[in-house]
Parts: sequence; structure tokens; C-alpha cells
Amino acid sequence: MSNKELPMRYWLMKSEPDDVSIDDLAQRPGQTVPWYGVRNYQARNFMRDGMQVGDGVLFYHSGCAEPGVAGIAKVASTAYPDATQFDPASKYFDPKSTPENPRWVHVDVAFVKKTRLVGLPELRSHPELENMRVLARGNRLSITPVEPAEWRFIVGQLLGATDLQDWK
Repeated sequence: MSNKELPMRYWLMKSEPDDVSIDDLAQRPGQTVPWYGVRNYQARNFMRDGMQVGDGVLFYHSGCAEPGVAGIAKVASTAYPDATQFDPASKYFDPKSTPENPRWVHVDVAFVKKTRLVGLPELRSHPELENMRVLARGNRLSITPVEPAEWRFIVGQLLGATDLQDWK
């Protein structure tokens, strides 16, 4: 089955707001940002093999005083090589990666909506979300899949979307 035949998927993507926040995304020209710097093979594989244009994204602020879902975005491109892996001045430089054989990819993410912050304590307080990967003990992945029921609960119940189609 090709990506074109896959049903829409949902993802949680973590960003440190000091690097790129939901407000930064909203203010960027075209309201898109390349999701660069992912250096975990499983997260890379999610972008490379699982994501398709139009997939929903929970934009999650991490590494800050109040981590949590800060907005909604969507996948705006298919995966392509992350240029930071080739730049010796970048903290994401990978000397084993070459333009002919890149190790790391990223996708572009597009702004949909800034929301109220839905923090970890609130996410943990709902039994409907008990199996959500971001809440699993020891989870440190910057990108995790979100089940459709989890997406509907967060976007519909916690964030109050009356028409989930408007949030894609």
C-alpha cells in the first residue's frame, strides 16, 4: 500500500519553544517550518515511512516550565533530507551522513491553530488518554503517533472543536 492509499494519521511532535514555538510557526512566512534536527531513528522512521501530507499534528512544547500541547498543525510535505546533517557548524551535523546517502530526514509542518496549553497533568487525568505514547514512562521520543480516538478526544473534548474537519 502506498502512502497515497493510507488513511489520515495523527502525530504528536515536540519542540522546545526556545527553538520553535507555536507562536513562531504562526508568524513564519507561509506558516510552515521544517522539522529539523531529529536524530532518533524511530522518530526519523515515523517521518520517512509514516507521515503523509495532511496528517494532523499536536504541536507540543517540551523542555520548558509547562510542557504540553500548545496548538494544532499539519504535515505539509513528504520527508526530505535534513540539510543540518551536512553543516559542520550545526549542532545537528552528522559526519557519517552524505548528500548521496543522507541518514536524516524531516518534513515541513504547517500552522493550523494555536490552542490553550493542555499540560501533562491534564492529559494524564483522562482515562481516555492512558495509553497515549507521550504519557508512557520513560518516553523521550520527539515524535509519536497519536491514535484517532486520542486525537478526537484532545481536539474535540479538551480543546472544544465543534467541527474536527476545521482542525485538519
